[in-house]
Amino acid sequence: MTENILEVKNLNVSFNTERALDNLSFNLKEKENLVVVGPNGAGKTVLLRALLGIIPFKGEINWKKDVKIGYVPQKFLPDKTIPLTVEEFFKFKIRNAKKISESLNLVGIKNKSILKKKIGEISSGQLQRILIAWSLIDKPDILLFDEPTSGIDIEGEETIYNLLAHIEKERDLTIILITHDLNVVYKFANSVLCLNKKAICYGSPQEALGPDSLNQLYGGEIKFYKHDHGH
Repeated sequence: MTENILEVKNLNVSFNTERALDNLSFNLKEKENLVVVGPNGAGKTVLLRALLGIIPFKGEINWKKDVKIGYVPQKFLPDKTIPLTVEEFFKFKIRNAKKISESLNLVGIKNKSILKKKIGEISSGQLQRILIAWSLIDKPDILLFDEPTSGIDIEGEETIYNLLAHIEKERDLTIILITHDLNVVYKFANSVLCLNKKAICYGSPQEALGPDSLNQLYGGEIKFYKHDHGH
């Protein structure tokens, strides 16, 4: 029987008097993918920050013992004038050239000349791959992705999602993914959490996502196409 890698019970986060997350509970099994969807300001990034333990919360967040967590933030915009190369950025975390090369290969970067480029001068798509490779270096058990396609064009989005599917297969990982793209839910998720400060829906995409829950989540008519999982 598959173990839970994460159990969240009655999670509450407040900033001053404003409630950002309200009594949220869910579980995630090892080697399964959870996609979190919801409108802007729904608390999606707040949830990841609470899971990482970098903001105060009330309730319970129980990770499997000795779990290794990788994290790719939503926006990482290095100043173009910073004289920091991609290689130096990796060396903040690890100095092993072979492991750096393995991570770059995993995200589809074969040309290692990128290591000598300044991190502020590479494209947004390349930067996103670098951040994913950086998060994979110490072989985490779970990856947390906050809008991994933010600021990337549609073609780039499809490439990033294909890349995540490839990484999942190669590394046998658990993934938590925040996205605005409802189509990705059917392609990628074992379970979906519809979040608007509290859980609007939670479960398998086929069971949880319906007109009522989407209307409650976003308001109005939401159009998307259903995909069979794994296709």
